Amino acid sequence: MILSMTGFGRSEGVFEGKKITVDIKSLNSKSFDLSIKMPLRYKEKEFEIRKLLNDNILRGKVDCYINLETLTDSNDVNINHDLVKSYMDELRMISGDGPDFEYLKMAIRMPEAISTRPDELNENEWLLLNGLLHNALEKFNNFRKTEGQNLQEELKRNIQNIENNLAMVVPYEGIRIETIKEKYRATLKDFDTIDETRFYQEMAYFTEKLDISEEKVRLAQHLKYYQEVMQDEDFNGKKLGFICQEIGREINTLGSKANHAEIQKLVVMMKDDLEKIKEQTLNVL
Repeated sequence: MILSMTGFGRSEGVFEGKKITVDIKSLNSKSFDLSIKMPLRYKEKEFEIRKLLNDNILRGKVDCYINLETLTDSNDVNINHDLVKSYMDELRMISGDGPDFEYLKMAIRMPEAISTRPDELNENEWLLLNGLLHNALEKFNNFRKTEGQNLQEELKRNIQNIENNLAMVVPYEGIRIETIKEKYRATLKDFDTIDETRFYQEMAYFTEKLDISEEKVRLAQHLKYYQEVMQDEDFNGKKLGFICQEIGREINTLGSKANHAEIQKLVVMMKDDLEKIKEQTLNVL
């Protein structure tokens, strides 16, 4: 079955007055390209988070945002009163009398005058965050499945269009050969003598060069194989891309051998559907 490389998943939770939000989104990419933005308090777990995302997402340009929001009033700032007073006394001694607020402005810029209280990640918070990551990944993968189903239906329609146009080539095959024969016979009427044997030899050679039966068979096989891989294999985006190349090769050869206006029109329509298939295949995981 098909999974889309486009995905999105969000999960939220609250821990000790802090709201934690995890957003995971992805777009198509040839490989796995991961970017994580998170608060410093979670940096120690970055390796585990990366491994979890890598094992579950596999491929795509992925952005993971972990946001932390404080819900309650808190005072995480610590002012070292004694040190600030000491700085002010020293500054006053050096510069002489002056307004206290001027000394205060200088003192609070000094080292260790203001600090933040330590805010370390504990095991319970990590367990919650880990659960949120798994929950976001589940939603993310469900999104991929839904997008993949829509993508598969669109691909089936385009494959069917190519098959229909290929079937419409058949009636014109015999017509174009007869047209060529009549054209050559009309031209040869201007000559007094004609070597009938040589004429039919040349016609046989020319007809063989214009024969498109092998291209039709191979194209039909590639279209069938594309649908089999799309239906039966997981993580099949790259393989489907290779099959697209083979489909394109046969359509191009069909066009170069066509030698008939109606067949050329059908080839153009096949190419149009193939371009849509290529674009859609780029988004298959």
